[in-house]
Amino acid sequence: MFTSHTFNARNPPTRLSSGYGRQRLKTKPSHLANSLPLPSNVNRPRIDLIVFVINLHSQYSLRNVEECLSHVDSSFFLGKVCFLATGAGRESHCSVHQNTVIKLAHTYRSPLLFCDLEVESFRVTMAQRLVRMLQICAGHVPGISAVNLLSLLRRSDSPPSKEL
Repeated sequence: MFTSHTFNARNPPTRLSSGYGRQRLKTKPSHLANSLPLPSNVNRPRIDLIVFVINLHSQYSLRNVEECLSHVDSSFFLGKVCFLATGAGRESHCSVHQNTVIKLAHTYRSPLLFCDLEVESFRVTMAQRLVRMLQICAGHVPGISAVNLLSLLRRSDSPPSKEL
C-alpha cells in the first residue's frame, strides 16, 4: 500500500492505483511514493497535490505518514495536501481511531476523506473526487483555488476547530 501519493496535473494518474479501482482516466502516470522525502537527484514536474493515505487498520501506516509530514514544506499545506483514511467501513477492525486522523488533518489544516476501498463504487467515487481535487489544486477549475479546498470540503455538521 502506498503511504503518500503525489499527483501532477500535467502528468496525473492513469489509475490512482489498483486499490482505487480500475477507473480509466484520460491522463498520464503520476509519481507514487512509499515515503518522503523524495529523491532530490530526480528531475520531476511540479507537484500539485499530495495525498497521505492512512490505513485505519495499521498503526505503522499512521506512524509512516506522521514521519513523512516533516518533509513537506509548510506552503503545501495551503490546499495542496489532503489525507485519505482507508478501512473506515470496518470500524471494529481499526487499530487507528478515526478521531486520531481527524485531529491530524485539523492540525495541518488539510482536508480529510474517509473511504472503504473494498467497495467498488466507493473506490470509483473516491478516484473521481481525488481527480477533481487535483484539477482544483493545479488551477484548472476557474474561480476555485487550492486555498479554498478545505472550506469546500468541510461538512456543515463538523465541529468548530476549537473542539478538535
